[in-house]
Amino acid sequence: MKTQKKSLSLLGLILVSTILFSSCRKHDIINTDDDNDTTEASEQSFAENASNDITNIGSQTTDESSLAFRTSEVEETLASCATIKRDSILKIDSVIFNNSTCLDGRVRNGILVFNYSASSNTAKHYRDPGFKCTVTSNGYTVDDRNINIINKTIENTTTSDFNPATTNLTWRITGHIQVSKSNGGTHDMSFIRVKTLLNTSDANVYHGSVAHISWNLAKVGITGEASGTTGKGKSFNCTITKQLVRDFGGCKIGKKHPFVQGSMDLTVGDRPVRSIDFGQGTCDLDATVTIKGKTHNITLK
Repeated sequence: MKTQKKSLSLLGLILVSTILFSSCRKHDIINTDDDNDTTEASEQSFAENASNDITNIGSQTTDESSLAFRTSEVEETLASCATIKRDSILKIDSVIFNNSTCLDGRVRNGILVFNYSASSNTAKHYRDPGFKCTVTSNGYTVDDRNINIINKTIENTTTSDFNPATTNLTWRITGHIQVSKSNGGTHDMSFIRVKTLLNTSDANVYHGSVAHISWNLAKVGITGEASGTTGKGKSFNCTITKQLVRDFGGCKIGKKHPFVQGSMDLTVGDRPVRSIDFGQGTCDLDATVTIKGKTHNITLK
């Protein structure tokens, strides 16, 4: 059995700086007379962030053909806050965090394990059609919260004979995670996602089976929905109503890669639906939230 270790440098975490449902935080600045409790929205925001982090860590870790991780975008990597243990025979990659601060400002500890042994014989990387990866956690924490993966699967659903000039790479991501606060309360979330590399046809982004995807130039679309129970025991649903789009090569504000278009609806218990709109493609931190027909202009955090 061949096992290797190297300091982790995860370009996949270019996605971390702006989380999949970060806009749920926007309720923090919306105060209506009949609806001003922001707790559940903040919980959902963190849970979505944690789940998206895990997917992005896996996309980088399992997309490399070697341990020669790229270093040209240092500010986008995890740098020295983790190491990788790679078993190419059993097809298992372990990311071991060391309880230090990563470059996105979050402290991570514990282990994430990416097992891609169920992939088809020709699929060895995240980019390969037929790639299938299950994710487990062992004592994984982010800041002051424990992230327990009940189950999580990432599957490349692109057909093996696809033409990158006309067909985009796609992944189906399903899972069930629990996020527990240090002071009590567990946010329980199940989800289904479809992730699309919208500029697969760009030869500077997708290099075929011979090299990793250049995520720093990627344009990514996300669709799907989530549901579960908040730390206060309230049911919630969060549905993407128009594909969310993030353009990593074309839109960066500070270290953030905000959504430049798309929309989603968040419902908690019997409260009014929050309809969140990220715009039509302009690179900015502006979005709107509509509650009961009233629209609020917000700034993404």
